Amino acid sequence: MAGAKNEKALRAVQAAQAKFEREQGKANEARRKAFAKAQKEGLSLRQIGEGVGLHHTRVSQIIRGTN
Repeated sequence: MAGAKNEKALRAVQAAQAKFEREQGKANEARRKAFAKAQKEGLSLRQIGEGVGLHHTRVSQIIRGTN
């Protein structure tokens, strides 16, 4: 009984992790696009960074898609 219960719990955890990873990827891409659009519209990397609480070099990394 405990084995089946553990397997069910493990499957639930794995499904939750997979969902998290999918959603995180979508959120990261949306953020990258928003930062790139703001830069294209004239904001500096520093301005973007100040607006979201990140260092300008991190903003640059996000726009380039490097982690």
